Amino acid sequence: MLGATVVFALQDGISRHLAGTYNTYMVVMIRYWFFAAFVVALAARTQGGVRAAARTDQLVLQIFRGILLAGEICVAVYGFTILGLIESQAVFICYPLLVAALSGPVLGEKVGWRRWAAIGVGCVGVLIILQPGMGVFNPAAIIPLISALMFALYGLLTRYAARKDSTATSFFWTGIAGAVVMTAIGMWFWEPMEPADWGWMALLCVSGVSGHWLLIKCYEMAEASAVQPFAYFHLLWAAMLGIAIFGETLRDAVVIGTALIVGAGLFTLWRERAQSRP
Repeated sequence: MLGATVVFALQDGISRHLAGTYNTYMVVMIRYWFFAAFVVALAARTQGGVRAAARTDQLVLQIFRGILLAGEICVAVYGFTILGLIESQAVFICYPLLVAALSGPVLGEKVGWRRWAAIGVGCVGVLIILQPGMGVFNPAAIIPLISALMFALYGLLTRYAARKDSTATSFFWTGIAGAVVMTAIGMWFWEPMEPADWGWMALLCVSGVSGHWLLIKCYEMAEASAVQPFAYFHLLWAAMLGIAIFGETLRDAVVIGTALIVGAGLFTLWRERAQSRP
């Protein structure tokens, strides 16, 4: 999980660099081409091959999941170019709290008062970071919050799809549906790239595949609730990149708000794990 957070933070930094120079849709489209090739190659190595991985009775749901994730990545990358890595990631890490809040209406799961209290604390942390009452509020600050909401909904729909489909099937359609929709959009925004930036693009594609592979291996060996707390290291690596490479600054409000969000998220994970014990 720690390795995955390092890779994903590097991916965020490269995405910010490329999307700051070229169109976001084009950058995400090329990234999805590589991702689609990866999921097809992975499916071909499983029992039954690509046909077995693609078989599903929830085709509309699986396609919607893939499109939702592709849209979330576009919003997140755009947020990096507008707000920077630190500000974007500080707000985005509230997504586990959004998952907990939406698990009731989407999945019919029961959310107790303790988790609702943790969600409330996390919302306070987000407000501290966004500072809507301090002078003129910047509407762009909402971008990572929209990204977090989309990612939370994607995670919940993935749980819902898992009731009937295997992980291999969900992963397959995530890559294929995303690649199709991003190609349909991104092809209209194609622009020539400098030779050096093609190297960064290749590294972005490889890092995306490597990060997903590390996550898959991680969840094969450990329970998600046991390793999920380490995912918050993603923010640490992103902050280091933002400060060292892009000259970003770390505001006191971001530190305080992030501490509240991470604390509330860890408590929510602990409650979920405690309730799942027999």
